[in-house]
Amino acid sequence: MPHLPDLTRLDQQHLWHPFTPMRQWCAPEHTPLMLVSGHGCTLRDQFGNSYLDGNASIWTNAHGHTHPAINAAIITQLGKVAHTSFLGFTHEPAIRLAKDLVDLLPGGKITRAFFTDNGSTAIESAVRMALQYWKQNGRPERDTLIAFDRAYHGDTLGAASLGGIPLFKGSGNDFGYRVITVPSLEVLESLPGDEQCRIAAVVIEPLIQGAAGMRLWPQGMLKKLDVWCSEQDVFLILDEVMTGFGRTGKMFACEHEGVVPDFLCLAKGLSGGYLPLAVTLTTERVFDGFLGEPHEGRTFFYGHSFAGSQLGCAAALASLQVFREEGVLDQLPAKIARLGALMADLPGYRQCGMIAAMTIDAPDLSLGAKVCLAARKHGLLTRPIGNTVVLMPPLCVTLEEIERMVAALRSAFEEVTPLACQTA
Repeated sequence: MPHLPDLTRLDQQHLWHPFTPMRQWCAPEHTPLMLVSGHGCTLRDQFGNSYLDGNASIWTNAHGHTHPAINAAIITQLGKVAHTSFLGFTHEPAIRLAKDLVDLLPGGKITRAFFTDNGSTAIESAVRMALQYWKQNGRPERDTLIAFDRAYHGDTLGAASLGGIPLFKGSGNDFGYRVITVPSLEVLESLPGDEQCRIAAVVIEPLIQGAAGMRLWPQGMLKKLDVWCSEQDVFLILDEVMTGFGRTGKMFACEHEGVVPDFLCLAKGLSGGYLPLAVTLTTERVFDGFLGEPHEGRTFFYGHSFAGSQLGCAAALASLQVFREEGVLDQLPAKIARLGALMADLPGYRQCGMIAAMTIDAPDLSLGAKVCLAARKHGLLTRPIGNTVVLMPPLCVTLEEIERMVAALRSAFEEVTPLACQTA
């Protein structure tokens, strides 16, 4: 087995990391942080140093690392079979998970689950379903999607075409979907009638936009959008890849405003943050719009090799069991309140449930990254979005761990931006 220096060299010679400036990463003086183990909210690196996981391993981990119930479920499933095709076949973990997921939404509107393997493909599924539905059900002119300014819905070409952040679109902005980007519900409502008639669906991150720097939507906006979509008979697609599974204090962000969408896209925390798994939940109306004889071409010809992963579904079932048996949601109000009380005086502070952020108002856009790097010395791992520093721990975090996370963040901020700290 290679020694640590050899592994570092091999990494810098052969790997290409996402969202990472690789020139700096591959510099001879840079030693990459290699995470080798974890338990609960704690991760350990190649040198034995411990860190609190302040961004839930890129917003995925729900119940902590190496949770015994999820570990056991994966091991049990491994003893049966690891993976089988979901194209024309089925299996028990997916069947049970689909039932559990649709039961989480009130009113019986959501009835169907379409499994993929990441947030981008969950969004792509919803968008393609919406467009194909109207095309083959008497409204082919509905070819336009509405997205919001500064939105982020994933990195695959179709999902990126919905995004409102040019940085994440690479060299091009138009990837096949006709998209109108609006800054607000009021602008959407004021679109010309001929444009409104072309709208197939509206896509939004409910309550809070993640990659935009944790931008909060006005309270009540989601419900008003839901009403508008119903009145116009336009599909509402909710991207809860980040906000789903307890992040906002409820199982799903849409519950805060009593909204049940036409499509609910979930990933990240679906498997407890263990394995790649995503789902697009939708209605019987949408499902019925794809029924027909094979020669009619109404089938939804879309899917992935690892869709409905047996291991992923087993992990997700265990995660939902943990939510129930450990009363995870019932414990969140105290944690949310403590997080807010500790961070309230930091600059540009805002919070949505267990999602907290601060923004450094300075022309030097590297300060956020410098704060996160400094926080490592104080035992905290997190990532910035520009000069916005996010704190989003696993839901199992204790009050004492929250205090340590915020203390580490505060110390790092004071070290990197002493002048800004004095004037905050």
